Amino acid sequence: MIPIQDLLHRIRWDPEFGRGEFVIGYYDRIAHEIIRVPFLEVAFPKDGPGVFELIDCEGRTHTIPLHRVKSVYKNGELIWHRD
Repeated sequence: MIPIQDLLHRIRWDPEFGRGEFVIGYYDRIAHEIIRVPFLEVAFPKDGPGVFELIDCEGRTHTIPLHRVKSVYKNGELIWHRD
């Protein structure tokens, strides 16, 4: 299995592979469930290589470690998963 960092880099920087709608599923420790967010709604801070950030509906920024990413979908199809 490809490391999640490598897959996310490929989505961001490989123009051919990066075409399509990507969704990241990560484990939320508060809700105790997998939360799916569109890839276009996440940001990758330059000073935090092992995390991504997202802004919730109330405008708060959340920093999510990459080890909590559990799945990645491309055009609705599961392309990456870990337990």
